[in-house]
Amino acid sequence: MSENKFVDKCINFIDALYHKKEKLDLGGGEAAIEKQHARGKLTARERIYSLLDNDSFEEMDKFVKNRGGNFGLDKKEIPYDGVITGFGTIDAEKVAVFSQDFTVQAGSLGEMHAKKIMKLQDMAMKYGIPVIGINDSGGARIQEGVDALFGYGGIFLRNTHASGVIPQISIIAGPCAGGAVYSPAITDFTIMVKQTSQMFITGPAVVKAVTHENIDKESLGGAKIHNSVSGCAHFIAEDDEDALRIAKKILSYIPQSNMYKPKKVKHDSHWKMNKDIYTVVPDNTKKSFDVRDIIKLTFDKGSFFEVQEHYSKNMVIGFARIQGRTTGIIANQPKYLAGVLDINGSDKAARFIRFCDAFNIPIVTFVDTPGFLPGVGQEHGGIIRHGAKMLYAYSEASVPLISIVLRKSYGGAYIAMASQHLGADFVFAWPSAEIAVMGAEGAANIIFAREIKKSDNPEQTRQEKINEYSDKFSNPYVAAERGYIEDVIDPIDTRKVIIKSINMAEEKTEQRIPKRHGNIPL
Repeated sequence: MSENKFVDKCINFIDALYHKKEKLDLGGGEAAIEKQHARGKLTARERIYSLLDNDSFEEMDKFVKNRGGNFGLDKKEIPYDGVITGFGTIDAEKVAVFSQDFTVQAGSLGEMHAKKIMKLQDMAMKYGIPVIGINDSGGARIQEGVDALFGYGGIFLRNTHASGVIPQISIIAGPCAGGAVYSPAITDFTIMVKQTSQMFITGPAVVKAVTHENIDKESLGGAKIHNSVSGCAHFIAEDDEDALRIAKKILSYIPQSNMYKPKKVKHDSHWKMNKDIYTVVPDNTKKSFDVRDIIKLTFDKGSFFEVQEHYSKNMVIGFARIQGRTTGIIANQPKYLAGVLDINGSDKAARFIRFCDAFNIPIVTFVDTPGFLPGVGQEHGGIIRHGAKMLYAYSEASVPLISIVLRKSYGGAYIAMASQHLGADFVFAWPSAEIAVMGAEGAANIIFAREIKKSDNPEQTRQEKINEYSDKFSNPYVAAERGYIEDVIDPIDTRKVIIKSINMAEEKTEQRIPKRHGNIPL
C-alpha cells in the first residue's frame, strides 16, 4: 500500500471516529435536548462541563451499548447506555463524575448503565478521589428485568464500601424513584433542585392505589419536602447551575479522601473577634438568640457554610474555617425550640459528626440547650435511641473535639453535647454558662418542695430557694472546680482558645480496643 493510500485510509478511520463521537454527543437527539431545556434542565453533558474545570473532562466507556434484547430493546439506539462517566478536575483537584442522561431512554438504569457507574466507583476508590453523581432517571429499565436490579445492588455495595473513605456527593437533577433513591441516601451529601427533582420509593399513582391518598410528585418527594421535612437531602438549589455550584463549594471544605486533611486556604490574618460578641447572648435565659451570629463572629469572615439549613432548625451544623482551616460546627439553636435536643436534631448532628470524623475535620460544639425535648411523641418516636446516636458519634470520634458552653447546659443534654465525659479534648465555658442537672426553677421546686409548702410565704421561699440553687450550681465554676471544663473564658477570647486547642490536638492519636466495628443504635 502506498504511503498516500495509507494516509487516506487513516484519515477515513479518524473521520469515522469523530462522526461516531459527534453523533453520541447528541444523546437522545436534538428534539429530546430541546424538551430537556424546556423543563429548565441542563443536559447530562452540559452539567458535567459546567461542573468541571475547562477541558478537564476525560470520558470513559462512551461506546458502551446495552445488551438487553427483550421487548424491542435490540431495535433501539441507546447511546452510551444512558449515562456519561469519566474524570476531571474542580479547582485543579481530581474528581470522578457520572451524569444520567434523561434524553436517552429517560436515563433508565440497565445492566451496562450500572456497570459503567460501578467501574467509575471502583476506580475512584482505587485513586482516592471524590465521586459526584448527577441523578436524572426514570428508574430501573424494566425491559432488562433482574439485570437492572443487579445494577442497583452493585452500586449500593460500592457506595457503602466507599463511605468514610472518599467523599460522595449526589445531585438530584430530575426524577429519582424506587430503589434508585438508596444510592443518594448512602452518600454523604444530597443536593436537590427546586421543582425539577423528586425522590420517592413509590410515586403518587402507587400511593393513591394503596393508601387512597391524593398527592402530587412535588408534595410527595420534592426538594422542599426532603430538605425541611424528611431530612433526606442536605441542600436545596434554585436550578442546575446552583446545584453544581453547591457541589463545588462542599468540595472546597473537605479532603480528597480519608488519607488527607482539608487544605488550608488563604485567610485574613488580621481577622479577630470584636466586642459585638458581648451583645449576642441575652442576660435573660428565657430569651432566644441566633447561634449563627456567634459562629460568624468567631470563625473566618464569610466562611460559615451551613448544612441542612431547613431541617430540624433547633440544631445547626456546617463547615467554617478558622485561620483558613476547615472545622465542623455543631450548635444548639436557641432561636428554635430553645435549642432542645430532639429526635431529628440528634440524627442530624450524629451523621455530621461521623462525616467530620471520617475525613479528619476537627469539630467545634457550641452549647446552649435546656435538655431533651419532653413529650409522648418524642418518647414513642424513640428519643432514647435517636439521642443515643449523638452520644455514640461523639464518643466514637477521634478528631479534635472542642466545646464552648455559652449558656444553658442541663442534665443529659450537657453530657450529650460533646462534654469532657464523652471524650472532648477541651471544654470551655462563658461566664454566663449554667451547667447543672436542671434549671434552677425546676430543681428548687423538687429539692425544696416541703419547705416551700410549709412556708408562711411560699412564693417568697420558692424564689429564695431558686436563688440559692442558682448561686450554688447554675454557673460554670462548680464544673471548673471539678475539672470538668478546662477554663471559664471571656467571650471575646473564644476564637483564640479554639485556635490554640486545635493546634494542640491536631495530631491527636488514641489507642482503641480492636474490633470490626461498633453497633451504633440505629
